[in-house]
Amino acid sequence: MLAEISGTSRPEKLVPGSNSSAPNKITMFSCHSCLGYYCVALWVLTFDHPCSPSVWEEPGLGSLQGSIFLPNAGRLASPPKEDSSQLAAVIKMGWLDKNPPQGALYYQRRWVKLDVDFLRYFDNDKQVYSKGIISTASITNVTSLGELKFEVITHNRTFIFKAESDVERNEWVTLLQDCTRGRHRRSALNPGAPLTSEFKGYLELKGLRSKLYTVVASDKVFLYKNMEDYRIGVGITSIEMNVGNVKVTDRRSFDLTTPYRIFSFIAESEQLRDHWVDAMRDAIGEALSNSEVADRIWAEPCNSSCADCSAPKPEWAAINLCVVICKRCAGEHRGLGPNISKVRSLKMDRKVWTEDLIQALCINVQCSDVLETLRLIFCGADVNCSTGMADCPTPLSLANTHSQPLQAVLLSHNLNTEVDGGMEEVPFSAPTCVYHNGFLFKTGSMARAITERKAREEFSRRWCTLNDGTFSYYESDKNSHPNGALRSSEIVCLAVDVPEKHGYEHTFELYSESDRLYLFGTDDPSSHKEWVKSIAKSFIPAKAEPLLRLGFERLGRLKYKDGLNLQTSKVGWFALVDSTLHAYLEDSQEEEIHLRKLNELSIQQDNEVLVLVERGRTLYIEGERKLDFAGWCAAIQSAAGSGGDTLSQQQLTETDIPVVVHSCIDYITQCGLTSEGIYRKSGVNSRVAALCERFRQDARSLRLREGEHQVDDVSNTLKRFFRELEEGLFTSEDGGTWLTTAAIQDESMKIPQYQILLNKLPRVNRATLRALINHLYCVQRFSELNQMNLHNLAIVFGPTLFQTDGKDYTAGRAIEDLIQYYTLIFKVDELQLKKQLEEITVIIQVTEPGGHFICTVYLEEKKDTTEQHVKIPASMTAAELTCEILDRRNISVKDKEYWNCWEVIDKEETERPLHYRERVLPILHSFGTDSHLLIKKHIAMEAMIIYLASKVDPSKHGMMKFREERSILGLGLSSGSFHDRYFILNSSSLRMYKEVRSNRPERDWPVRNLRVYLGIKKKLRPPTWYLCCETQPEMREWYATFLSIQNDGDVWPQDGLQPSRASRALPDTRHGNVSLIPLRGSENEMRNSVAAFSQDPNVHSCFSCFWSCLF
Repeated sequence: MLAEISGTSRPEKLVPGSNSSAPNKITMFSCHSCLGYYCVALWVLTFDHPCSPSVWEEPGLGSLQGSIFLPNAGRLASPPKEDSSQLAAVIKMGWLDKNPPQGALYYQRRWVKLDVDFLRYFDNDKQVYSKGIISTASITNVTSLGELKFEVITHNRTFIFKAESDVERNEWVTLLQDCTRGRHRRSALNPGAPLTSEFKGYLELKGLRSKLYTVVASDKVFLYKNMEDYRIGVGITSIEMNVGNVKVTDRRSFDLTTPYRIFSFIAESEQLRDHWVDAMRDAIGEALSNSEVADRIWAEPCNSSCADCSAPKPEWAAINLCVVICKRCAGEHRGLGPNISKVRSLKMDRKVWTEDLIQALCINVQCSDVLETLRLIFCGADVNCSTGMADCPTPLSLANTHSQPLQAVLLSHNLNTEVDGGMEEVPFSAPTCVYHNGFLFKTGSMARAITERKAREEFSRRWCTLNDGTFSYYESDKNSHPNGALRSSEIVCLAVDVPEKHGYEHTFELYSESDRLYLFGTDDPSSHKEWVKSIAKSFIPAKAEPLLRLGFERLGRLKYKDGLNLQTSKVGWFALVDSTLHAYLEDSQEEEIHLRKLNELSIQQDNEVLVLVERGRTLYIEGERKLDFAGWCAAIQSAAGSGGDTLSQQQLTETDIPVVVHSCIDYITQCGLTSEGIYRKSGVNSRVAALCERFRQDARSLRLREGEHQVDDVSNTLKRFFRELEEGLFTSEDGGTWLTTAAIQDESMKIPQYQILLNKLPRVNRATLRALINHLYCVQRFSELNQMNLHNLAIVFGPTLFQTDGKDYTAGRAIEDLIQYYTLIFKVDELQLKKQLEEITVIIQVTEPGGHFICTVYLEEKKDTTEQHVKIPASMTAAELTCEILDRRNISVKDKEYWNCWEVIDKEETERPLHYRERVLPILHSFGTDSHLLIKKHIAMEAMIIYLASKVDPSKHGMMKFREERSILGLGLSSGSFHDRYFILNSSSLRMYKEVRSNRPERDWPVRNLRVYLGIKKKLRPPTWYLCCETQPEMREWYATFLSIQNDGDVWPQDGLQPSRASRALPDTRHGNVSLIPLRGSENEMRNSVAAFSQDPNVHSCFSCFWSCLF
């Protein structure tokens, strides 16, 4: 049959092609179904229940007796509920001496806080939970006494406090008197409303001998010594439930867990324990809720009771059915599935409550148009049917086109069927439920990670079932009552153990929201596989179901921040497969994070955050539950490390070269190309073994440094890595073919064959071979210095790379061919190779003996009388140069004096203090003719060190002004003025946003590639871009944060700047016969060729950031 939705009473808006005299109509095909009949029944209940004023009354409010000194817990009619942190805003706090209750002569020092509801006192200023609270409503008088004292008088108690001065005492008295008269009470606290508690009684707190009178009121829990204290408003402490979590621990016991303390309570019976737990969980829900939506919906009288059972004040709604329901009926609706009834909370599901949806729920009984739409939907009309109009193919698009937002929101929440492009009808199908049962072996649940092997004797045989979203385990298949159960929604992680990890061959672990671990096992691999698949399917959402097809080791949900919005945590679904982390993040498709290619992997223990840094992106994974988070951290760290002895199992660079190979080649290029017999001479075996082990554990964290590591040790580490490589560099399958090719005499046939074999290699092997042969080619080009020509290198690396015994030269011949024909086989760009060799030439010039540079350094100011000429070895640091100049001028370094070496750019009127470990020579190569080095005191260093010591979070964010030259593409801003921008600086990057609320950054710079200069005069001429702070302290804080992040918190030597120079002897400053290269006059041509230092993070900077202070 045909069913019609009446559009709107506006006759001027007509459907194209319709009769102008008829009202707007949307034609829909209808089919009768259980959905239609069920909805009609609900709708009748909604229309028929009474709307008398009595519905609005809280049942029993007038008869309840409670403390009149509790904060208001009544329901507010219209004002939205304020955040608890705002309601409890501290008016004043400070140290006071308090007279003990017994009236002793001595006073006890207490930290005291005053807010609109309570006067609280603590043992110290670090405590979160008070030692005592006094309701401001119970205070009858506050008066001043002699000797800096004042008394706070309640109905039957007097509290005496003593301040440190008359001014302090008078301020406390004035504020307390104001609170007593209610001047500070917020409008959200309605003084006229009855003040009630939701549950109260005696509970035993573990650790105390006596019971405490406990009161659950709205979103807080109050503790009192006894009922009398509760009645007069003098208690012990209050607990904010927005940070609480309640879980049952024993027959009569339960824990209230907060980030600051665990309160372990014991009730008088199991039944009372359940009542207490329910009351406290309701308080948590109240603390996390917002009643603004509920108040607006309840304002419509027909929405003031449940559509199913008429219970008053329903806090849930079926948004597609447009009815409100109570908590109990909401559970029944959930059982029908989201395709029948979409249940949402009026108080907690804030995002779903759009203005149109609220209006639809409030106006559905007033507007005939909306009512007609509902009637048709309830009868089973197909909301996906075709309208026959090209511009508006669906009823939803037609409603939007004709400005019918209320009908549109109802249609959008009832899209229960999927329609193909031809708009053919698709029958409704409920979501599939997972069912499985069988025997498993289980250990007792645990609250800590499993660190040792569980023997078979520790497991017990249990009959397990997975049914209707609940995983239950029984004593046997004959029992009807389970020993325990886990709902699918409570499972946060599923971990699959490696075979034979425990007594049973195949085991898996379940982690729950209550931070418990459940271990199950079996000897049957097929049964184990089926259980893992079924359990995973039961708790993974539909959008993340592709993760189920993976052979995961760990699967679950985690909170994360993706770096674009660091203020808000999101929920993502993750699966760990080998060394790849698969993730379904909010509003995105599946992403893959290759853990062995990460630039950085670290754990911030204080914040329980796992930081994964890859190229152009940082992901912060947060630890919501300690047990689950610890398991993820261990698994991800293990997966990110070297996983074996093959090339593909190593930690890799972005170009698929093992980090160990890249590090060794880079070090040899920088420090060992002039070493005679490089790769032929042996290193110290113990040091080589130690280096190999460190690379094997975590190659990414090891930095090879000149002076700390020896050239021959590093070269032998590289050879040992290739010698011990499983499958070899050329693979065991094709290694023989490479050797056969080496025997071909005809060059025209040999080179193409090598190229074919090269392309057959796995991606990582091919990239590694290319990098190694490139390095060996460069080594033999400088054989006049290192005595390692083509033949010598082939003799050393042939047996190493082909893993042969070296008895003949076959393997050597293959390596000699690869080096000799390197440019042909690997199709190398000749210009790029020429540039690389030129860079190496410069490196050799500045590192070989007698190749020091000479530089002019000034002391405190630039003038002829302060200049000093100093030879700068390649390894000299800024601290060593500073000490050298101070020694020459016989200047002793006093305590709290921070002498520093500064790079000063005269033309741009900017300067930069060099970090004390920064090498000086690369800085000299980057100089222009208008730059010089200056030794002077760093006046702001003391304040910077103090500021950094006080910081808890290493990051920083805030508004600054930004300016950029016209010649630089980017924002397109004028170079004549500054623009306000919001900046976030963290351990990996500096991000610039247009405003605080922006989700995507306009610019993103790697923080370690930035070189930050300080403007020293008002006139600015930046070569790139600069930032501007309002005050000098603000600029100092930003710069201190930059310096700390770029140097891993090592801003200044712990022992201060040592007056003596480094142990190595610096060359004499006399010119004599030593070959010195002066850095004076027109040296730019020489500097332009020094591109070798581009690989040094201290030399090459992607950007230069300039700072200025506005006066």
